[in-house]
Amino acid sequence: MGSRSSHAARIPDVDSLRRETGFSQASLRRLYDRFQALDRTGKGYLSRLDLQQIGALAVNPLGDRIIDSFFPDGSLRLDFPGFVRVLAHFRPVDEEEEGNRDPKEPEPLNSRMNKLRFAFQLYDLDRDGKISRHEMLQALRLMVGVQVTEEQLESIADRTVQEADEDGDGAVSFLEFAKSLEKMNIEQKMSIRILK
Repeated sequence: MGSRSSHAARIPDVDSLRRETGFSQASLRRLYDRFQALDRTGKGYLSRLDLQQIGALAVNPLGDRIIDSFFPDGSLRLDFPGFVRVLAHFRPVDEEEEGNRDPKEPEPLNSRMNKLRFAFQLYDLDRDGKISRHEMLQALRLMVGVQVTEEQLESIADRTVQEADEDGDGAVSFLEFAKSLEKMNIEQKMSIRILK
């Protein structure tokens, strides 16, 4: 039976991760346990296959895109710090913590803008900084499946892009995306109580 302090010592760069992600040391310990449970073979990193074993991602229509977000730049391995950084986007916003933030510090990973950036990249498949009609259509196909006709999907994609596209270039930039969602409580919708 190991002590809590020796357990924390196994977590790579725990103090830096705490500052960067906002997770408490106890939360990081639980996330580390989850990381190790997903790493069934003990290789010290996670692969796409490891994440595909998570039931909630397996049934999520955007599951593959969410899994892709754990592997930026086409990497094949996900270390613990990378795992925690992605999960930090889904950490609920703490109003008190937000009010006491030093403006010189980087914006927290769970801030509204970072949550929006994360959501935007789920749609911007070619990473060109814009969501095209084609990319919107692909996302809609994943989300609604066969419940809607192709013609209806195309109409929804056209209308969605047209309503958000303020500069008339036929695509949605990040700023247009953020503006179109300004009335949505993204902090609530993109928060998961990962740990109590």
